[in-house]
Amino acid sequence: MQTVIECRPDEPLARWGAALRRRSAPLGGLVRLGAAALLAACALAPLARDAAPAEGAQRAVEWPRQFDGRTLRPLALSPVEQRFANAFPGAIGRFSDGERLLVLRDVQRPTRMLHPAADCYRGLGYTIAAARLERDAQQRLWRCFEAERGAQRLRVCERIADAEGQAYTDTSAWFWAAALGRSTGPWQAVTTVAVVDGGEMR
Repeated sequence: MQTVIECRPDEPLARWGAALRRRSAPLGGLVRLGAAALLAACALAPLARDAAPAEGAQRAVEWPRQFDGRTLRPLALSPVEQRFANAFPGAIGRFSDGERLLVLRDVQRPTRMLHPAADCYRGLGYTIAAARLERDAQQRLWRCFEAERGAQRLRVCERIADAEGQAYTDTSAWFWAAALGRSTGPWQAVTTVAVVDGGEMR
């Protein structure tokens, strides 16, 4: 269930606040604080939509069968990934193309639940290095980095594309473009993970 905060310009807060101040003069500071909080809530209301997923936000997604010419094999989400996916405003799929792990996210609305991959790997105890922007053979721009933990080194790349083909390599830039209506959904976020130097994916 979503909470909707509606601000009506035809019902000025000043009139409401003045009436309340007359009834509780000693609480004037609290009234001003409450009015300020209400104004802030109204200003941020358009961004509050992603605080909780709307009922029915989950939908069936037909994932691609290939990516960059390689067949995708579906992989099960881990219990932690599944719990996250249950609250995610869209759908999450995990795949292997025989060489890389791919995480595909179908995003239905602007959300802060779409985290930068580097933050996720830091949270898992990896050291992040060599962050850079790269173009692939199809001239698509990706944000890539290396993640290292113990003997394991991974090369991770990510990008987000909207319904009109506009792409983002920065999650925060995508969020604000989507929240302000400058990017049209649904969006597809792709993260690829490859093992560096012949190690094993764990």
